[in-house]
Amino acid sequence: MPDDAEDGRSAPPPASQGRRSAATTPVAEHDAAASCRLFLALWPTPAENEALLHYQRRWSWPPTAAPVAAERLHLTLHFIGALPRSRLPELSTGLRVACDPFELVLDRAEIWPRGLVVLRATSPAAALQQLHGRLGEALQALGLSLEKRRFRPHVTLARRAAGSLPPLAGVELRWLVSGYTLVESLAGAAAGYVVRQRYD
Repeated sequence: MPDDAEDGRSAPPPASQGRRSAATTPVAEHDAAASCRLFLALWPTPAENEALLHYQRRWSWPPTAAPVAAERLHLTLHFIGALPRSRLPELSTGLRVACDPFELVLDRAEIWPRGLVVLRATSPAAALQQLHGRLGEALQALGLSLEKRRFRPHVTLARRAAGSLPPLAGVELRWLVSGYTLVESLAGAAAGYVVRQRYD
């Protein structure tokens, strides 16, 4: 699943012009009957992604660590799970909610259980919490269940990284957020992330 479990897959970053230039990826007709594994996320712009990578490279990782690749860095809002692919059009429409622009400040690095290294927001913006809540209501209106675990907004930097040493200097990475994405997590030979819908 996203973040602490989905980082083993890859995700194409938005186009070089930033979030707004990324287009929805069409679904092939022959895939219409298949299931798809979905989640909602905030995706960094190229500049925000580069800032994350710069910070990530300053860590001292043990041999067991698996730093998350550049194209996989994101912040999960809601994990949806596996659904029939035929529901994608319904979800694409039903998951459009109001998103007031806000600044996300990622300013606290932590090592979570199982060696998961994350960068999280100490004081998430009220608008982020409101967006999370609105999306939760939209998911429920679509007949989908919500995760029971508490929402802790974060970006996963590495896995299997117990014993890692953070840089001496603190961190304060800022994202300007004005939208969110519906993302499919692919498996098998085509493993990766595909943005199915962008909400700006």
